[in-house]
Amino acid sequence: MRAVIQRVRRARASVNERQVGAIGPGLLILLGVAVDDTIQEADWLLDKLLDMRIFENDGGKFDRSLRDVEGELLVVSQFTLLADTRKGRRPSFTAAAPPPVARPLYEHFIARAREQGVRVATGEFGASMDVELVNEGPVTIVLDSRER
Repeated sequence: MRAVIQRVRRARASVNERQVGAIGPGLLILLGVAVDDTIQEADWLLDKLLDMRIFENDGGKFDRSLRDVEGELLVVSQFTLLADTRKGRRPSFTAAAPPPVARPLYEHFIARAREQGVRVATGEFGASMDVELVNEGPVTIVLDSRER
């Protein structure tokens, strides 16, 4: 499982110009699910990002987590994060989980975040979306469950 994490002032996802999810200060999570990912990897990734100290304290140092600042999450499924670009000019997406495998892990990730008291908004799984954000910092971090 791979996630691109962006610290945002605000973010929103729209499908056909209809807003499907929006947040204020927090994290935009672009989430890619691989064919061999498990619930354990989803849980590890969520725990890591909820406790990652990427928000500044009063002294300007990264010392606060999403939980500490009571930030929100916008979670958007993005299979293209699993692109293999080593050969040719067209990316291969064979490492990305097909929807019947990816959707349950994506939904588990979201449900578990909500169970932990985080306000979570989402994109629309499998849809073509417009994602708008104001990246604060800018702060962008990539997490991959295979690198733990």
